[in-house]
Amino acid sequence: MRERGFEVAKGWENRGIELPHRSTAHSAGYDIAAADDVVIPTFRPGIKPTFIPTGLKAYCQSDECYYIFNRSSGSSKGIVLANGVGVVDADYYENSNNDGHFQVLAFNVADHDLHIKKGDRIAQVIFQKFLTVDDDVAHGARQGGFGSTDNNKEVK
Repeated sequence: MRERGFEVAKGWENRGIELPHRSTAHSAGYDIAAADDVVIPTFRPGIKPTFIPTGLKAYCQSDECYYIFNRSSGSSKGIVLANGVGVVDADYYENSNNDGHFQVLAFNVADHDLHIKKGDRIAQVIFQKFLTVDDDVAHGARQGGFGSTDNNKEVK
């Protein structure tokens, strides 16, 4: 049985997407690369974050999720994740809206536009189990892609 891993998302096949890997035997994170060239404009009030496509989807167990973290070198270049840390639930994988393609949502705090090239390492993914409380009552199923848990507001 497969436990966790990465795949190329639908629509990104035959585009040279490489599956993430860890750089050393004791690294926690899997380095994620940009799937396309992207320009991230310098931050100013009112600017929206830039989506950087990865061309990837990831699968994990139902009691796991994966986190998208900034790389230590990313912040020194000016890349800051717009949501601090991305939390991706197990049921995001192969969702009907976008096949589970995860992207990196970023701001640029450098004093110049950042030109991200395809293949540049932009973030890292760490898989993690999570715990629930004794009286947890979560139910329902994901009905879409990015931000879709906002659609599941009813709790019984």
